[in-house]
Amino acid sequence: MDYIRTYEMPTLRRPVMVCAFSGWSDAGQAATGALHYLARKLSATRFADLDPEEFYEFTTVRPSTMVVAPGQREVRWPANEFLCWKSKLGPHDLVLFIGIEPNLKWRTYVNALLSVAGQFDTARVMSIGSLMDMVPHTREVRITGSGTTPEMRQDMEGLGASISTYQGPTGITSALMEGCVRRGISYGSLWGHSPHYIQSIPNIRVSQTLVAGLAQLIGFQVDMTDMAKGAASFEEEVGKAIANSPEVVAYVQKLEEAYDAAVRPPDDLPRPEDVVKDLEDFLRRGQRGGESGPQPS
Repeated sequence: MDYIRTYEMPTLRRPVMVCAFSGWSDAGQAATGALHYLARKLSATRFADLDPEEFYEFTTVRPSTMVVAPGQREVRWPANEFLCWKSKLGPHDLVLFIGIEPNLKWRTYVNALLSVAGQFDTARVMSIGSLMDMVPHTREVRITGSGTTPEMRQDMEGLGASISTYQGPTGITSALMEGCVRRGISYGSLWGHSPHYIQSIPNIRVSQTLVAGLAQLIGFQVDMTDMAKGAASFEEEVGKAIANSPEVVAYVQKLEEAYDAAVRPPDDLPRPEDVVKDLEDFLRRGQRGGESGPQPS
């Protein structure tokens, strides 16, 4: 069965395919936020999508309904979209895939996704992700990465990313890596680490780091002005929230000390859910009050 719906297949030069998935690998919406920003700033063109019917439990990942005209509604299904951008200066065009981690048939989903990569002379496939970590929001965003070739791992290290040695429960990005290896396609992943105590607003600082990392790894230029403004607004909003809570201030200071010393945070830290409840409540009140958090444009 063909799960890909193509609108108009573009002609591309040795594209790099970059993927981000909402869900497990998208803490703070930082990974999908990064690709949405790239798509807007590069004026990327949607050329295909992936039919969601076989891959989602719709009572878990629910479609939404929208009023499109008086008396008429339209169902919006979970979106998995392919977009492309043609570079005028760099060696590679881009294919951006913005999707949702599927509930079902991961290998079939990956096969469908990579069938699009197979239609181009794809140079490599990359995924970006974000994860919750015990890191402070006041320091440079920590990044980790991996690659299936020595060259890609060297590029990651040149970016300042630690090479990931994670083992354990995994997400669709690992299934994508396995699919690339089977097809002989080079694969790399880049992850931003988001402070675990900030979950109610998009983490634009991590998105900014991921976009900058992709630009350096792949070799393209993108206007980061709006992203920088959004990141500054994010820091200001979180700073205001923390200033109202001495407990959170003390907690963040301990994370800063561990970050600066490049050691694990101490084991005697309070439970995060106990320490940061006031912070999350403050940020949610901002959203309900019309200050929905900074959004890159």
